[in-house]
Amino acid sequence: MKNTFSSLYLFMKGRRLLYAGAVLAIGAATLFGLLTPLVIRYAIDTVIGGQEVTAPPLFDGILSLFTAMFGGTLTLPQAGLLFVALSLAGGFFLYLKGRWAAMAAESMARGIREKLYDHIQRLPYAYHTRAETGDLVQRSTSDVETIRKFLASQFVEIGRALFMVGLTLSFMIQLHKGMTLYAMAVVPLIFLFSFVFFMKVKGAFKKSDEAEGRLSTTLQENLTGVRVVRAFGRQSYEVERFDVRNREYQSLTYRLISLLALYWGVSDFLCLLQIGFVLFMGGALALQGGMTVGTLAVFVLYEGRLLWPVRQMGRILTDMGKTFVSVKRIMEILEEPAEEDLPGAGTPPIEGEILFEQVSLSYEEGNKVLNEVSVRIPKGTTVAVLGPTGCGKSTFVHLIAGLYPCDSGRILIDGTPVEKIRRAWLRSHVGLVLQEPFLYSKSLKENIGIKEETPRDEDVHAAARDAAIHEVIMEMEKGYETAVGERGVTLSGGQKQRVAMARTLMSPYPILIFDDSLSAVDTETDAAIRKALARRKKRATTIIISHRITTLAEADIILVMEKGRIVQSGTHAELLAAEGLYKRIAALQSDLAEELSHVMAGENEKERRGHEYTI
Repeated sequence: MKNTFSSLYLFMKGRRLLYAGAVLAIGAATLFGLLTPLVIRYAIDTVIGGQEVTAPPLFDGILSLFTAMFGGTLTLPQAGLLFVALSLAGGFFLYLKGRWAAMAAESMARGIREKLYDHIQRLPYAYHTRAETGDLVQRSTSDVETIRKFLASQFVEIGRALFMVGLTLSFMIQLHKGMTLYAMAVVPLIFLFSFVFFMKVKGAFKKSDEAEGRLSTTLQENLTGVRVVRAFGRQSYEVERFDVRNREYQSLTYRLISLLALYWGVSDFLCLLQIGFVLFMGGALALQGGMTVGTLAVFVLYEGRLLWPVRQMGRILTDMGKTFVSVKRIMEILEEPAEEDLPGAGTPPIEGEILFEQVSLSYEEGNKVLNEVSVRIPKGTTVAVLGPTGCGKSTFVHLIAGLYPCDSGRILIDGTPVEKIRRAWLRSHVGLVLQEPFLYSKSLKENIGIKEETPRDEDVHAAARDAAIHEVIMEMEKGYETAVGERGVTLSGGQKQRVAMARTLMSPYPILIFDDSLSAVDTETDAAIRKALARRKKRATTIIISHRITTLAEADIILVMEKGRIVQSGTHAELLAAEGLYKRIAALQSDLAEELSHVMAGENEKERRGHEYTI
């Protein structure tokens, strides 16, 4: 809990004076609110009853100033005017409290969101591969809102509760010491009940919050993959899966609400019991002449104000428990180590020579994704990578961009170890096109030229031509101003890959990596793209992951990977001459192409004969 308090205090940095002003304002509002019952007592006992009664010195001082304005005595209307004046003063300070607390809370919430967003942007690539998007959204929105609400209202209410209890007890003691003891009879019991309830409800809040995060993740996954759901007719399954999460969230939240209902029901009963006890004992004292009717009225009013903060403490503790859960969930993200450059990392010139020396990497203990990989890729070389699924091809190219740190061995770019190059500098020189490209909900022009603040049309068009997507775009109704749906949903798989490729080709990267990013394009388009890339030969070191032998054949070097190792390397001709995986795949694809050719020839012959028969 200490760490949570310190985290909350850290979030308030720069707004603490506003919070202090809000607490002082609520203190002043509370004081004026406690003076108004004394006006009622004065009206009943002195103005109407004609009795001289003692009052707290502060009220006597205010009363003296006010009566001096009316010749030394007050009538009932004038007492009412004093009541209104004190109420207005209290309302003014309540306004200041609300304004300052809201300003501080809103500013603080904005600061947390910005800090969270900035930190998430700087977290390692490995963190995002295991984090759930829906849960991150939940923490960045709902949990921040929980903290904002608490600091905007309940946090200041703690000050109000302390002022209310302290000032009310002080005034009650000055009015009647014996009656004050009666007024405090049930208060310790209510406070103890509130504290026990707080300890109980904190866990319930955590479970409800986590269930909401799982529900958000399920919803986010379903909306993102809605086309897959429709394609496989999985609507019923997804509805059932969502229903399970929804019922879990409903059940845990219902239990939380039940606990809240129990608290408010029991606390209401105890508070009304206390007020009834005060009214009974005070009535008996008033009948015996032990106190005035006005004093009894004040005690009944003060009793409600004394019990309010004690009872409200349950709500404050409840919201505090929920806030502590939210603070902890946010701090779990903020405490994740950000991706930092090593001391002394620099910005050396990068031209494209890549060297792997005995590089190994494991995502899980004992399961090596790369196993002692060694290879040298000269500057300006086109390298193709082939291998079965899960052999480490994508990991191999991701290491070049510094997305993962290797467990052993080292990677050098132009003679400089990757870890000694500033990551931002390295990635600004490595153009990476992923197998599953991500497009923003913007126009095609904005997606292709996203790296530039004001991309020039001619540069965008040139990149699109190299990616063999220019003619397709020009056939669209709005051309390059055509809006792309969320994640590029309005485009085909091949079109998305080519737009993502054009986005990368906008910049003259010395290292270009295509992570199976030609898998969704046809062979004719594949050939056109390779032809465009060939024009960049010697200007950029190009690494292409592909399963098509026709794509691999033109590379200067072909690397064949199996089980995290490079098992073959050489040119197309060299690998065809040697026994191994490459030759087997080449033969298989050649046989398939020949079989398809025969099938197509047969279909054409049938069509020709059918046409002759018809004639």
